[in-house]
Amino acid sequence: MQSTIETLFWLFVPIPRQSRFESVRLKFANIGFRYECPLCQARLGSLHPLGENFPVLVEKNVVGGRQRNARCPCCKSSDRERLIYRFLLYQTDLFSRPTKLLHVAPEKRLTKLIAKFSHLDYLTADLDSSPSRVMEQMDITDIHYPDASFDAILCNHVLEHVPEDRVAMSELYRVLRPGGWAILQVPISLTLDTTFEDPSISSPEERERAYGQHNHVRLYGRDYIQRLQNAGFIVNEFIWSKYPQYFGGSKNKYGLNPDEIIFFAVKQS
Repeated sequence: MQSTIETLFWLFVPIPRQSRFESVRLKFANIGFRYECPLCQARLGSLHPLGENFPVLVEKNVVGGRQRNARCPCCKSSDRERLIYRFLLYQTDLFSRPTKLLHVAPEKRLTKLIAKFSHLDYLTADLDSSPSRVMEQMDITDIHYPDASFDAILCNHVLEHVPEDRVAMSELYRVLRPGGWAILQVPISLTLDTTFEDPSISSPEERERAYGQHNHVRLYGRDYIQRLQNAGFIVNEFIWSKYPQYFGGSKNKYGLNPDEIIFFAVKQS
């Protein structure tokens, strides 16, 4: 059922033009003063649910997996996208200098924002090579680019899908130039010291029970950082809540996950 606000909005928009005004309609319908989306600039009264409630996600306190109110109702961005965007904006020089950037399994709204910066040499890639989604097909366990090809890499919530994740980490390290950086987010359990994976768990139903999603092949624990370090990365854990001036203040107006840490991995010069 449409809200009164939505009904009034459509009274003033001619039918032939309504599709053009969809983003405006959504912002109008969800207007409020509790949250602000830094990706689409919507002012919001609430955020929509995101994630799952499988028992393993709750029991293991899986950051980035368990259900929370985190999706922008206007642009559909997740809390993770909003956090990464603010990090890129205020903790890197990505938007101020020429950079060759590889974005693996790119997030839709974040991609649109990054693509606007003409000084970036921007490549989106995925194992799924749909031309409407990415520029290039890429298997990150076998990247067909020379060593030191990229200045920066975004690869978020990908490695938990990859059976040979250590190979993928090594490949991402290889194609990163010395001094370059990568943001490598994964769903991670705050209660597991050691990553749990079992190759015999193969059916979608078994994987949901064990890992919290039907196409995940492991549940990362606190040793995730060690895996990245073993590939060669210097790993910095960025705790966004220590910098409220850039990440939504004490009221968390951007609706970020208070437990999410950015894993900022650097290749030594």
